[in-house]
Amino acid sequence: MKPVVTGQMVLKSVKEYSLMVVGMMMYSFGWIGCILPVGGTGGGASGLSLVLCHAVRVCLGVDIQIGTMVFLLNAVLLLGAGFIVGWNFGVKTVFCVVVLSMGMNFWQSVLPPGDFLHLERILSVILGGILAGLGIATCFAQGGSTGGTDIVAMIINKYRTVSYGRILICSDFFIIGSTLLVGYHIDTVIYGFVMTAVVGYTTDLVMAGNQQSNQVLIVTHDYEKMAAAIAENVHRGVTLIDSQGWYSKKTSKIVMVVCRKRETSMLLKFVKTVDPDAFMTVGSVMGVYGKGFQTLTKI
Repeated sequence: MKPVVTGQMVLKSVKEYSLMVVGMMMYSFGWIGCILPVGGTGGGASGLSLVLCHAVRVCLGVDIQIGTMVFLLNAVLLLGAGFIVGWNFGVKTVFCVVVLSMGMNFWQSVLPPGDFLHLERILSVILGGILAGLGIATCFAQGGSTGGTDIVAMIINKYRTVSYGRILICSDFFIIGSTLLVGYHIDTVIYGFVMTAVVGYTTDLVMAGNQQSNQVLIVTHDYEKMAAAIAENVHRGVTLIDSQGWYSKKTSKIVMVVCRKRETSMLLKFVKTVDPDAFMTVGSVMGVYGKGFQTLTKI
């Protein structure tokens, strides 16, 4: 039986693909509007494409737009991954690769040549990294992928189990270091690593920002009163965990509450009003899914 396509499903798909377009346009502007004018570089398929474009220009005297090189490079990787590990990568990945390539060519054709932002080189590199990181995070949040390193990791993991982070670090180190072979100076390499670090940090910050929560464990003598007070006043779910004090040998229950980071201070102050002698621990948790938090459908 074929699934019924509803208007809500269509609107959801339109929203997802629209946000992926916005993300890829931000990513491409970060490269073309900020990184490229100051002679910067970076990792991933975009950084390798920049190196290849420069090499083709020097060796063959042919100018190729970086967006076109990104598309060709990802197309080769996608074809290779298809024959090696199967055609199991999503349509959204292909969509993002196409939009990214078109976005880079678009910005390269409409933006004025040279450093039109007139920023210090390091500031331009950082701004480009932030925009690229925002674009990647927006794409990831909708289930998309920018290709490049993701495809390489897929191929490598076909034969060896290597963590994605290690593949990313090794590939970025190789790509950024290879800029020295095509005439760039050592300062470009340094700025390339700065840009890569900013991209990674921004992506992680945005991706984790809406998911990071705190887990509060409360040890109190009157755990029933505490649980009822939190449920009625703070409006957060409460879980009771069996426990035993080693010194007193008394059995009791620990009150566990999971809440948003911004709610933690308010919760701790409220607990102190209920039981000033309560013992509390706070731990950070990431990726809280379920009612009141992120829905499983967005994973």
